[in-house]
Amino acid sequence: MNDFKIEPVFVANLAYFNVPANRLIDDGGTNIIYDVRDFDVFKNKFFTERLKKAEFDFEVENNIERTFVLNMLLLDKDNQVLERISFNVPSYKGTPNVIKYPTEVFENTRLDLLKQTQKIGFVVLIAAGPPLNANSEGNLRLRSSATAYLVIE
Repeated sequence: MNDFKIEPVFVANLAYFNVPANRLIDDGGTNIIYDVRDFDVFKNKFFTERLKKAEFDFEVENNIERTFVLNMLLLDKDNQVLERISFNVPSYKGTPNVIKYPTEVFENTRLDLLKQTQKIGFVVLIAAGPPLNANSEGNLRLRSSATAYLVIE
C-alpha cells in the first residue's frame, strides 16, 4: 500500500470587486485606484507543500465609457511585488463588455513565487478621457477564481 496517491482539485473565489463609475472621480487625466488584501492561503503548510499547480481565471465587465488597465500584484510579506498580471479593459461602447482573459497558470518557478504571496494588490489605471464625476454611470467589475491542484502521497 505504499503507492497510495490522490490528486484533489479545489476551486475557490480569488477576488471580486464592483466599483461604480461615480467612485472613480477624476479630472480626465490618468488616475490610479489602489487596494491591497491579505492572501493567507499559503500559511497552511500542508496545503503549500502539496500544491503542484494553480490556475487563476479572470473576468472583467466594464460598462463605463473609459478604458482601464487593471494590474493584479502578488506581494510578499515585505510588500515587494513578486509578479504583476495586467489586463487591458476596453471602453464601454453601448454593448455588453465582458472580457474573459486567458487562464494564468502557475507551475514550477512561477508556482514557487505564488507560494510566497501574502497579499494581493489591485491597481486600476484610468486612461485619459472625458472626466468621471459624481453623476457618471456604469461599473467596473472583476470576478476571479483559483483552481488548486494538489498531490497527496
